[in-house]
Amino acid sequence: MPTDPFVPPDPSARPRQQQNLPPGVALPAATDWRADRPGDLGPDQPEGALFGRPGPNVGYAYTLAQRARDRLRLGPFEHADDAVAVIAEIAGKRAALFGRAPVIGDVDLVVALLGYDASATDTFVRARSALVHEAAHDYRRRRALVDAVPDALLRMRTPTASVEIESWRASMPALAASG
Repeated sequence: MPTDPFVPPDPSARPRQQQNLPPGVALPAATDWRADRPGDLGPDQPEGALFGRPGPNVGYAYTLAQRARDRLRLGPFEHADDAVAVIAEIAGKRAALFGRAPVIGDVDLVVALLGYDASATDTFVRARSALVHEAAHDYRRRRALVDAVPDALLRMRTPTASVEIESWRASMPALAASG
């Protein structure tokens, strides 16, 4: 098998670029990054309705949410596509809060938070069904539901039913009635 001429045959060989530098010349030290390009927003990201939460590789949450699709306990008139879209967006928001890409733990927490693990009451399931209906096709509906989830709930470590989750779930029927 032919070998690339830039790959040394000995793994312990020194990199070639340092051998090619003239004597007395070293690679310059790395400089700090600055948001000086036209598209760079810097550390102050705009916030508000419909802006979302920027983070690294948040789209991967859709792949992870698809993997959880078979274990979702849907209400009578809910569609799995709508539930997956909402779960993925909320999981992406949670990952962005921590400044990292989504992991399956984010999806698991959101599944428990939204009661797709069969832990929700019938009242919450009816409200969730109304809120999630057509969310896969309606960005505004999806963003309204994602924005309704407080950051404090998303910062939780375990998806156990707690007082915070129950109080948030109790506020959902009012949101469903107004939306």
